[in-house]
Amino acid sequence: MKKFGYLLLGGVAAIVLLSNLAPMIALAISLTVMYFAYKGFIKTDSTFTKVLLATIGIIALFASASNLPAVIGVVAVYVLYVVYKKWNNKPANSNIIDSDDPFTNFEKEWNSIKGNY
Repeated sequence: MKKFGYLLLGGVAAIVLLSNLAPMIALAISLTVMYFAYKGFIKTDSTFTKVLLATIGIIALFASASNLPAVIGVVAVYVLYVVYKKWNNKPANSNIIDSDDPFTNFEKEWNSIKGNY
């Protein structure tokens, strides 16, 4: 039942990711343009270049703000990552079954005495 839940959650996250793929790409491009405009603005001494790069940076900032719903796609990527990690997650002591069987308890105690946790 747990695997079905992971499958359902992963399917929904994949659909959300695919529906937000174009805004995510546009957000990445606008953030890259804004980053390079800022770096160029800091390095230049020319007034005209500073005004030009500030204008480009402001336009890129507005483009980034318009693609802000792409953050939902980033959350979907994270959910897919978590589902992938938890899909085959096994408990640490999965080979020792806790039961009332005296032989199982003996093996567990014997391993703890020997130091083979």
